[in-house]
Amino acid sequence: MGKRVALLFPGQGSQYVGMGRELLAEFPLARMAFEEASDALGEDLMELCLEGPEEKLTLTANAQPAILTLSVAILRVVRQELDLEEVCAAGHSLGEYSALVAAGSLDLPSAVVAVRKRGEFMQEAVPAGQGSMAAILGLEAGEVDSLCQEMAGEEVVVAANYNGPGQVVISGHKSAVERVCQAARGRGAKKVVPLQVSAPFHSPLLAPAGEKLRKVLESIPFRDPAFPVISNVDAAPYPSKDSMVEILARQVSSPVRWEESMKVLSSMGVDMAVELGPKKVLVGLLKRIVPGLAAFQVEDKAGLRALEAALG
Repeated sequence: MGKRVALLFPGQGSQYVGMGRELLAEFPLARMAFEEASDALGEDLMELCLEGPEEKLTLTANAQPAILTLSVAILRVVRQELDLEEVCAAGHSLGEYSALVAAGSLDLPSAVVAVRKRGEFMQEAVPAGQGSMAAILGLEAGEVDSLCQEMAGEEVVVAANYNGPGQVVISGHKSAVERVCQAARGRGAKKVVPLQVSAPFHSPLLAPAGEKLRKVLESIPFRDPAFPVISNVDAAPYPSKDSMVEILARQVSSPVRWEESMKVLSSMGVDMAVELGPKKVLVGLLKRIVPGLAAFQVEDKAGLRALEAALG
């Protein structure tokens, strides 16, 4: 029996100029994924990933298709090189689209077009400078929820990402986010980190973006997944392809229930989790949520070889 693997896919914020350089140089299969995605968008995504500039790559409408394409390129290389027994998948926010591509529910060209639109709609939903996000470290989720209710006033501020024990990201109107940050420091938060984002993601302020996205998603053919994909919105596997448009439209303005999702994933009989994409954010979170579960990240040849050794 081989090792049973859960696939994890990172979200926005993991991008950096030069990501994927080694695998793109070495594996034609990785370059082919970028050609497929670039044809669908009508622009050179590989050049954007490798050369930047950073301020262009960081734009939501660019970062999302770039990370998605790199994640799928890495997955294809891993599948070509190693024999994986894939049990389930999950992705953080944008990464959920990568997970659906991995499970065969969505093809790569449709996915990059959808996330390009998703990025544009998210960017446009709230005028620049009016919304913000911040990570609050060292307070329990319930405490952060209470602070958001206490401090909102006439504005919107909510927990946007339940990332792991003592790590909650809040999102909403800039002044309301600032009030919660100040109150959190007073309640003994270890650290409060304002995030460099262009809009208050995963808050009710993004509901209009979700409605626009729904129309785009309705034109895409979804298929039933080859293995369970755990949705951010419900922290449960998608019931079928028929639920995908609805759940992905809601995902934009709903909190990412990552901690719960990882607990569900670990209960599905997996031996290890593999993060496919830039940086190691999800591996770091998983080690705190499910300390005993082996976790690896693949972005270059060293990561590929480490996974190969672990698979035995």
